Amino acid sequence: MYRTNTCGELRLSDAGREVTLAGWVQRIRKMGGMTFVDLRDRYGITQLVFNSDSDSELIEASNHLGREYVIQVTGKVAERSNKNPNIPTGDIEINVTSLNILNKSEVPPFTIEEDTDGGDDLRMKYRYLDLRRPNIRANLELRHRMAFEIRRYLDSKGFLEVETPVLIKSTPEGARDFVVPSRMNPGQFYALPQSPQTFKQLLMVSGFDRYFQIVKCFRDEDLRADRQPEFTQIDCEMSFVEQEDVLQMFEGLVKHIFKYVKDIDFAEPFPRMTWADAMRLYGSDKPDTRFGMQFVELKDLTEGSGFAVMDDAPYVGAIVAPGCASYTRKQLDKLTDFVKRPQVGAKGMMWVKYEADGSIKSSVGKFFTDEQIMEWLKRGDAKPGDLMLILAGDTMKTRKQLSELRLEMGSQLGFRDPNKFSCLWVIDFPLFEWDDETQRYYAMHHPFTSPNPEDIDKLDSDTGAVRATAYDMVVNGNELGGGSIRIHDSELQDKMFHLLGLSEEEARYKFGFLMNAFKYGAPPHGGLAFGFDRFVSILAGLDSIRDVIAFPKNNSGRDMMIDAPSEIDDSQLDELSIRVDLDEKK
Repeated sequence: MYRTNTCGELRLSDAGREVTLAGWVQRIRKMGGMTFVDLRDRYGITQLVFNSDSDSELIEASNHLGREYVIQVTGKVAERSNKNPNIPTGDIEINVTSLNILNKSEVPPFTIEEDTDGGDDLRMKYRYLDLRRPNIRANLELRHRMAFEIRRYLDSKGFLEVETPVLIKSTPEGARDFVVPSRMNPGQFYALPQSPQTFKQLLMVSGFDRYFQIVKCFRDEDLRADRQPEFTQIDCEMSFVEQEDVLQMFEGLVKHIFKYVKDIDFAEPFPRMTWADAMRLYGSDKPDTRFGMQFVELKDLTEGSGFAVMDDAPYVGAIVAPGCASYTRKQLDKLTDFVKRPQVGAKGMMWVKYEADGSIKSSVGKFFTDEQIMEWLKRGDAKPGDLMLILAGDTMKTRKQLSELRLEMGSQLGFRDPNKFSCLWVIDFPLFEWDDETQRYYAMHHPFTSPNPEDIDKLDSDTGAVRATAYDMVVNGNELGGGSIRIHDSELQDKMFHLLGLSEEEARYKFGFLMNAFKYGAPPHGGLAFGFDRFVSILAGLDSIRDVIAFPKNNSGRDMMIDAPSEIDDSQLDELSIRVDLDEKK
């Protein structure tokens, strides 16, 4: 065997034992006639000691060690005179009697430490080295433990894990498909699944009753910190259920995982908030409810002032930042620059300081009296020492801008503690969203989402007002997952396709297999999917999902390590009956 023990398991009770360890050289320190080496493997770090009493050949060999060399050592466990309380093995060291260099290493391009000096692109290019860092390894260990516990929990509730195909038919599900050419069927393409949506519904038709899958999904969309072109879902579906059944089941799963990973008990049911209230109070369908600063609507209090910015705006809204009346003009200018950024899109920002002595200072003071502004502050329940920040404009756009400003203030004030968790359900989403460019409705979720039974009579008369039987789980301002009760009635599904602008022929071409299945006794069913990568990253206290994925892509969708995507040989293109003409494309 290459080792009798790992680098993370020896303790003071092992003193006097002869052991053999193997791993990577983390760091080397020379002190007088002694050389200290930190040896690292997946399980931890153990200090090795080469002292002047050792064999001269052993001392010579230790002098040639470098960082990330792979070595095997034998020696006796001894108590350390200078203990390290920061590591589990910090009470012991190994007095080395034998050294075997298994493999040399070039100097790594960045330090293999928790706080590395490597930038994102460099770490992604050498991801196999980055994965040696203890914090990245801990993220993947957390992912592993969560996956096993999720499977155990769902198995205990009667769910079966069923694999569904990866090469499927391209169907409209809201994002672009990744497509795969078929060599055996020239000119035809598979798509990679954005989700197993239609297959899990077919499993319900098949009578499987409770299905789940921890599954890879693919979406060709613009990327950011919490998006990857390939990602993992905890995909679930249940038969003979209503919305309440689904919410209860998967709220239980989320609570179980929080208890398992963080030892946090959520004794009370998760709050529920309608989509309309979430947008009205937070400007977001995934509100961060770790802190307050709900929106204050001021339109009725600002009309008729002669101040065009407010008079001409359909919406005037504000947030109250507690204790921020002391903000300087420079700080307020920075906030104005923040809301003017293209990512936010506001034209400007107004403010009111409610000074500690009760006086008022405002950027719009020449248009309004102190008495009028005091009414704004009263509506926002502002206290002396608070700061009111105001935006005006189109209702939906301004609410979203105000949401970004609220999150920025929450961060500045330390209200977005990654170790504090606030969970809620957002329900009653709109079934449709209107697109001005194409002048048609699109499904806000997907075409199989059931309308709220109370709104079915509005499908023709007031289409945009129809609510979906859909729900999202939100944790700390992140959409952890979402789902819906599905349409199981063929006639209602045909109606849905018609409202989405799909002809009968197009619907049959894209979804004929599902529509045919519904003719043979489809049960009422519904489910949801959690973003597994995001779930792990939230519990790991990370803003990005990249560091909970072993080999992620960058923001351009590239794998920097293997340099993909890449061109392929002409012979492969010929086999696929594909011609690439980049000049023509340009």
